[in-house]
Amino acid sequence: MKFGRFYILLVPILLLISSEVKATNECFEKTSRAIFKFNSGFDNLILEPVAKGYNKLPEPIKNGTSNFTSNIATLLSIPNLLVQGEMKSAGDATASFLINTTIGIIGFANPAEKLGLKAQKEDVGQTLGTYGFGPGCYFVLPILGPTTARDSIGLIADSFVDPFAHITWRENELFGVSGQKLDYFAVKGTTAIDFRADNDSNFESLEKNSIDLYASFKSLYLQNRENKINNSSEGTDDWGNLDN
Repeated sequence: MKFGRFYILLVPILLLISSEVKATNECFEKTSRAIFKFNSGFDNLILEPVAKGYNKLPEPIKNGTSNFTSNIATLLSIPNLLVQGEMKSAGDATASFLINTTIGIIGFANPAEKLGLKAQKEDVGQTLGTYGFGPGCYFVLPILGPTTARDSIGLIADSFVDPFAHITWRENELFGVSGQKLDYFAVKGTTAIDFRADNDSNFESLEKNSIDLYASFKSLYLQNRENKINNSSEGTDDWGNLDN
């Protein structure tokens, strides 16, 4: 895939929207707060109950599901690592995906990690950040949650760069493999449930102790994205992957 072309097209756009706007500034705070309230309602009514039910599943099933979705996410990391010039990490990610997909039974097991191959998660937003593009203003998307101008554009570009999105969301064939949009939504939905289940106690603690829950989630998101751009694990272990 000619993913380099999408990075080139994004450059002038990002120069316009993120050169002088900091992520601490907000484009539409009132709207974002309203969307955040809607998302909280969605979480309370649907996502949280499903996550609590998911947590009651046997550990082997939960671990296998988490391994499977993480293995698929590695496909997006590989091209981004290449563009970042992280050749060793790109090689490790490729080896991790191949080993887990074959020996690990399409990713339900994670033998690659036992071999010392722990693939880090990278996306277009992170790649743009490594090239010095600022986040731009902060806002909240329905269902998808917190983002920035840079990361929202990166999210769109991900669908072109990610081989999994290429064969599912875009329903194109790649190396003889094809899929459907339903496969894409199934994996993304499962990833969200897995994350919500892993962090159930963290959500409860944050809701109980935050004076302004909206501001707390904003701070967590921005810190997490900055840490990931800098390849730092500081402050992210307890919450896992806070990205969209």
